[in-house]
Amino acid sequence: MRIAKWAGITAALISITPIGMSAQSSGARKSQSKPAVVRSDVRELPADQQIIQALSRLTFGAKPGDALKVRAIGLDNWIDQQLHPDKIDDSSLEQFVSNYSALNQDQNGLLQQYAQQQRERQQVRKERADSTRVMSAADSMAMRQQMQQLQQANLTRQVVTQLQSSRVARAVASERQLQEVMTDFWENHFNIYAQKGGPEVYYLTDFDENVIRPHVLGKFRDLLEAVSKSPAMLFYLDNAGSMADSTRPTLAPPNRGGGFRIAPIRPGGFGAAMGAMRADQEMQRQQQQRQQQQKQRQRQGLNENYGRELLELHTLGVDGGYTQQDVINVARAFTGWTIQPPAQGGGFIFRPQVHDAGDKIVLGHKLAAGRGMYDAEDVLDILARNPATAHFISFKLARHFVSDSPSKALVDHAAQVYLKTDGDIREVLRAIITSPEFFSQQAFHSKVKTPFEVVVSALRSLNAAPDSTPRSAQMIAFLGQPIFGHQAPNGWPETGDAWMNTGAILNRINFGMAAAAGRLPGVDIRLLPALDTVQSAPRDKQVDAVVATILNGMVSPDTRAVLLSGEHPMLTNGASGIQDMSPPDTSMGRGKREEGSGKRGALQGRGPGNVPQLAGLQQIVGLALGSPEFQRH
Repeated sequence: MRIAKWAGITAALISITPIGMSAQSSGARKSQSKPAVVRSDVRELPADQQIIQALSRLTFGAKPGDALKVRAIGLDNWIDQQLHPDKIDDSSLEQFVSNYSALNQDQNGLLQQYAQQQRERQQVRKERADSTRVMSAADSMAMRQQMQQLQQANLTRQVVTQLQSSRVARAVASERQLQEVMTDFWENHFNIYAQKGGPEVYYLTDFDENVIRPHVLGKFRDLLEAVSKSPAMLFYLDNAGSMADSTRPTLAPPNRGGGFRIAPIRPGGFGAAMGAMRADQEMQRQQQQRQQQQKQRQRQGLNENYGRELLELHTLGVDGGYTQQDVINVARAFTGWTIQPPAQGGGFIFRPQVHDAGDKIVLGHKLAAGRGMYDAEDVLDILARNPATAHFISFKLARHFVSDSPSKALVDHAAQVYLKTDGDIREVLRAIITSPEFFSQQAFHSKVKTPFEVVVSALRSLNAAPDSTPRSAQMIAFLGQPIFGHQAPNGWPETGDAWMNTGAILNRINFGMAAAAGRLPGVDIRLLPALDTVQSAPRDKQVDAVVATILNGMVSPDTRAVLLSGEHPMLTNGASGIQDMSPPDTSMGRGKREEGSGKRGALQGRGPGNVPQLAGLQQIVGLALGSPEFQRH
């Protein structure tokens, strides 16, 4: 009987049916067309549930005592504080993050190390190719090359693990919770894959710290430009190597004094002869340079990857009204937007000599010829102010914060705010998270948490200290969502059905048991103020305390029965064991670019190992963390 009941809970979780809603009412709503929602200021949820809703959506989960703090200052005041993170003291977290050695090096320093190691490896390969060297020297060089490869791998691993660890630590411990939620949102929207190869890893720290984080609540146009100029995105979507086709005009390279023309040399005597000779040399040099660039352009030419994703994923959306010719012309506009070599710091640079200088038409707007990087700047203006972009960004924000299927009325209202405020993300978000839809019964406790949200919310609910090791990030990867580990540019799925299957649920239960057993750094349930007084209390009192502390007092009869008995059918009836947590393919026909989109590859995390056999309060906490109630927010 208990197995059947838990199977019903599992089915409800997979189907994303809110707890307490009957299958009949859920099905009836699905079968009906959605009526237009009349906008009002009425909030359906009672005051306490409004606080729970805000803490579960605008943070990565409430920590002990958070609800009392919000109630003390007032919910709307707290929301306004979170919308202005610069006014919130977060010095304790910043001090913690300052201990990450790799992250405290600037991009220039990291890339110079990378470039030096690349030079050393090239030198070793060159020496090994010299057939005049004796075998013992070759053996010595082979050892040197192996050592250099090991140093490169260690540096890369250190940067990746510290970046992943810091992301989790910030989400767990920051007082600026909404900023962290929005950082997670935008880094998924502008997805970048850490293992593309080359120097990509070394661009990611700058991407996280200086590109995304400062712009998460600012103007979308500013965020869009910061991303478009970031070496991480230029490298990931191949725009760094995109250049005008060989049949297209380009801009001449600038001379030392600036501008695009070389000044003429004055005639007169010996100086004239020397000047003429220098002019000939300069002309020969320029001709050689043009020939070299021509060959390079013939080999590489225009790359449409960034242009396509800029339109489809970053701004207008797949149904945004653009054509293939728009994709081509956007790509042409961004030719010359590239990256300096690693030895020079790897920053953004515009190279006019490979920019397509011809005229272009983008979404009906004509871009005149010969304007250089202003072409792409105008494209960003056109896209950021387009009504399709307003709708697409508003839809994604509403889906993230309110419902997997947000109402048309809410999305339209947020899009109107976007257009009225010139893409002010803070104001669009304010319109969504103070809306009646956000505080509706239908939205309450209805969204399935991603693996990142599961792990971080568990750490916060257990009042864990931030983890400076890779362990918490590895657990997120094990559950199926390695940080910076999604290969395709469309990012991780943001709807619950993509994350829920029997194997996923079982692994989340196993994770809960491991967390309660203290297998994550910084976790010790004996130190929880709300639970320290029930260590030796009767089991029903312990269950009440855990439900109040971890599940916000909300629990179904079936889940309470499992917590009281300590018997979980999925762990005791042949379903135990670690399952593959990779989400299903959600490519929707995106083709070869989606290969491996849901795979963890080398970023796969370590699981909890054998599920610990717990008893007493630890067992109740572990089962609560794995319950359907905790898996949704």
